[in-house]
Amino acid sequence: MATAVLPFDPMIGQTLKHYEVEEQLGKGGMGVVYRARDTRLGRSVALKVLPPEFTQDEGRKSRFFQEARAASAVNHPAIAQVYDVDEAPEGLFIAMELVEGKTVKALIQARELDLLGSLEIAMQVASGLQKAHEAGIVHRDIKPENIVVTSDGHAKILDFGLAKLLEPPEPTSAPTGEELSHMETLAKTQAGFVLGTLRYMSPEQARGQPVDHRSDIFSLGVVLYEMVTGQLPFDGATPLDTLHALAFEETRPVTAIRPNLPPSLQRVVTRCLRKRAPDRYPDARELLGDLKAVQKEVESGVSTKVPLAVRLQEQWQALRQRTPGEWLLPGTIALILLALVLGMVFGSQAEGQGDGIPGTLIFFGIVGLFVWRRHRNRTIRLARRVVSKMTRMEEIRLIALDGMRFTVLADRARARTYVRANAIVDSVNGKMFFGDPFSVVVRDDLPPEEEQALLTGPGILYVREEEGGKS
Repeated sequence: MATAVLPFDPMIGQTLKHYEVEEQLGKGGMGVVYRARDTRLGRSVALKVLPPEFTQDEGRKSRFFQEARAASAVNHPAIAQVYDVDEAPEGLFIAMELVEGKTVKALIQARELDLLGSLEIAMQVASGLQKAHEAGIVHRDIKPENIVVTSDGHAKILDFGLAKLLEPPEPTSAPTGEELSHMETLAKTQAGFVLGTLRYMSPEQARGQPVDHRSDIFSLGVVLYEMVTGQLPFDGATPLDTLHALAFEETRPVTAIRPNLPPSLQRVVTRCLRKRAPDRYPDARELLGDLKAVQKEVESGVSTKVPLAVRLQEQWQALRQRTPGEWLLPGTIALILLALVLGMVFGSQAEGQGDGIPGTLIFFGIVGLFVWRRHRNRTIRLARRVVSKMTRMEEIRLIALDGMRFTVLADRARARTYVRANAIVDSVNGKMFFGDPFSVVVRDDLPPEEEQALLTGPGILYVREEEGGKS
C-alpha cells in the first residue's frame, strides 16, 4: 500500500537567529508554526513564522513589535509565554512557550467538554485576560483554536499580540458604508482566515473600529456559548452575513438549546455578548466572579433566586427563539383542543344548553384524566428512553434513578463514558416541554457495601446480566 509523502518544507533544519527548526506543527492564516530548539537556553519553543503580506506595512509591523514585547512581560499560568520576536531573512517570527495538548476547538468537536469543564476553561481564560488587560494588552483574537488545554487540565491562551497585524490604522471617523466596505475587502482577500475568526469577533472589531479589553470579553462569551451548546451564536453563510448577525441579531439562549443549563449561565453569556461595549462586563475580574458563582451553583445543585421579571424576560426570549419545528407539536395540540372546545360549545347551542353542558363536562373530565395519566407516567417513560440508549455501552452494569438523578455504575469509566452518558441525558432533556431536567452521575469506584445497598434499594432500572446467568 502506498504511503502519503508530505511536501518538503525548506524551513526544516534551518536556523533563524539562534532557533533551530525541527518540525512543522501547524499552518494557518497567520503563518506556519514549527517546533524549534533555542540553542542559547537549550529549550524547545514554538516558532511562528509570519507571512510577508502581514509585515509589508512598516507602521503595522512597528505596532506589532511594540505589542509583542509588551505581551512578553505578562506572566500568568493561563497565558503562553512570549519569549522573543525578531526578523530574519525568512521573515518575521515570534518564539513562544511550546504548549502541548488539545485545542478547545478539538475538544468541542470531539464532545469532550461537560458544563463544569467548560466553566473551568472559561474561568482560567478570564483570569489570564484580567492579567493582560491590567497590563494594557488586548488579545484581539480569542477563539477556540487559540486556547489549548494541557494534559493536566490547564488552559493556555496562545498568540497574544498577533492580531495587531490584522488591524488597519485606527480611523478618526468612518461611516457605516465604509466599515462594511472594509469588511468586504478583508473577506475577499483573506476569506479563509477571516471567515473562521469573524465568528468570534466583537461587533466593533469586525467593523474595523478601535477596540479595547471589552472586545476580548465578547469573544470569550462566544467561546463559552460554543463550549456549552456545541453551536456558534453568530454563523452566517458568508462573512457579511456573519457581520450582520454580529451587529444586529440576538443569540438564541443557551437554555433553549440545552434546557438543563442554569439560567445564571445564560445571564453571564448575555452580558458578554451585548452589542455595545459599555453594556458588557466592565472588566474580566467581574466576569470571573460571575463564572465562579455559576460553578458553585452547578456543583451544589442549589439555584440562586432569580427575580420574577428576569425569569419572565428569559422565558419570553426562549419562546421567541423557538424554531417552527419546535412549535409544531404544541401548536397541533392547541389547534385540536380549540377545535374540540368550539365543537362542544356550538353543539350545545344547537341542541340546547341544558343538554350540552353535561356532555361538555364529561368530555373535559375524560381529557383531564388522560392528561393527568400521561403526566404522572411521564418521568418513567423518559427514563426508559435514557436506559435504552445507555445500555448499548458495554461497560455499563447498573442504572438507578432517584428522583430526576441517574446513578450509573460502570466497570471502568473512561472519558467517552462520561461524555456519552451526559449526551444521552441532554438529548432527552431537550425533548422536555416542562418540568425539571434529568442529571447523571457516573461511578466506577463504589465500595461493595454501597453498591449492594444501591442494588437492593428502590429505583433500579437496569442490571447487566453476567455470564453464567447471574445478575
